[in-house]
Amino acid sequence: MKFNTKTIHGGQKHEEATGAVMPPVFLTSTYAQSSPGVHKGYEYSRGKNPTRAALESSFAAIENGTHGFAFSSGLAAIDCVLRTLSPGDEVIAGDDLYGGTYRMFTRLFKKYGLEFSFVDMNKVNNVTEAITEKTKLAWIETPTNPLMKIADIAAIASAIKDVNEAILVAVDNTFATPYLQQPLTLGADIVMHSATKYLGGHSDIVMGALMVKDAKLAEELHFIQFAAGAIAGPMDSFLALRGVKTLHIRMQRHCENGRAVAKFLENHPKVREVYYPGLENHPNHEIAKKQMKDFGGMVSFRLKDESKAAAFKFLENTKVFTLAESLGGVESLVNHPTTMTHASIPEPERLKIGITDSLIRLSVGIEDEEDLLEDLDQALNL
Repeated sequence: MKFNTKTIHGGQKHEEATGAVMPPVFLTSTYAQSSPGVHKGYEYSRGKNPTRAALESSFAAIENGTHGFAFSSGLAAIDCVLRTLSPGDEVIAGDDLYGGTYRMFTRLFKKYGLEFSFVDMNKVNNVTEAITEKTKLAWIETPTNPLMKIADIAAIASAIKDVNEAILVAVDNTFATPYLQQPLTLGADIVMHSATKYLGGHSDIVMGALMVKDAKLAEELHFIQFAAGAIAGPMDSFLALRGVKTLHIRMQRHCENGRAVAKFLENHPKVREVYYPGLENHPNHEIAKKQMKDFGGMVSFRLKDESKAAAFKFLENTKVFTLAESLGGVESLVNHPTTMTHASIPEPERLKIGITDSLIRLSVGIEDEEDLLEDLDQALNL
């Protein structure tokens, strides 16, 4: 199947009992057995639920994987990956990460004996030079949150495997979605999504996803998911599956509007710098063009007035863009990373990579382009 067809039919089958086109919401915790251990493939919903199973099959299909897993949040999915490691193991990660990922790495798993190196993944050599005999995982986020850096997934994965084939390569594909890039095809071992965002697409669920194509790794991840219990519920699974079915058409509009917003901001007199991989002056524009189908709906920019007051004035006065956490919904959102999504990163670390008080992140929705540009213009000119 081509991608647009996969979002609707990939991994799916009609419900057997009634022929229902969409899988029912199986609101059950347990399943009848005809004899101890004799059942119809379902015992207890922490291990497997038919609605979640339908979603997980869809997840696997759209990322060209063989196994998909739906978690109670994106962080729960990351937690599952880190639980494959042992105290003393090292993780190489990008220096520009979602604040919750950074917080989990440095304030939770570091306490349990894992070590983390943060490098600029714009350059492949920065990654390979950080590898030691203890390195077990490389964590790639591309495009990054919030500075929209681009890592060359294929080049990094190939270089890592040349050093040590046993090192796992995981990619947070939340910003790009499988519509724009498919890391498993580019050499990654694990793909992670905050399905709260574009996969769900309507700001009405919290969910995480993992996709893999190695059966042994899938077995390990499934055991951890089952044993730790951070599963997605059946109602959320139903909503996420409904969201996936329109992913391709939503992403087309997100990309169209994202390009328009980026170009508008690039030429605005109140804006100092725009971070969007679709702009030709983006330092990794050519890599983005190579590995992404389009450039997405996430745009960050910095005001010429570097004060927090100037940023707050803009943030408090948008009318179509809603000031809120999260991203990837049909509605446009605006975010202030230093006080919202990335507040958990210490200020010196934020400033070192460029997350300043004047940095603003936009999740460009699927509204009318003209309304979005007019809203940004009026808020910037107050």
